[in-house]
Amino acid sequence: RAGGGGGETLFSTLRPGTHLRPHCGSTNTRLTAHLGIVIPPGCSIRAGNEWREWREGEVLVFDDSWEHEVRHRGGEDRVVLLINFWHPELAEHERRIELDTWGYQPI
Repeated sequence: RAGGGGGETLFSTLRPGTHLRPHCGSTNTRLTAHLGIVIPPGCSIRAGNEWREWREGEVLVFDDSWEHEVRHRGGEDRVVLLINFWHPELAEHERRIELDTWGYQPI
């Protein structure tokens, strides 16, 4: 069990022609933010029924427990800074990580 953790930060790079098929995160106890770093035209993400395009220097936040997918129809790599963080509506005592399952589980 980890104490106040739960966050994860990484750079996500997608090559032109990439399609991340529809998928869902394992829990709704966290949110995901994408900060657009290098965003060529033709890159989009769908969360639920809504399609959005990234913009350099802007942040998209979504609940990745909803079905989502990514399409990259641009001509150069797309780069975002991906940040996962606890859902702000969780109480402190609800925030924990189950290390034995490598997943996020609310108490």
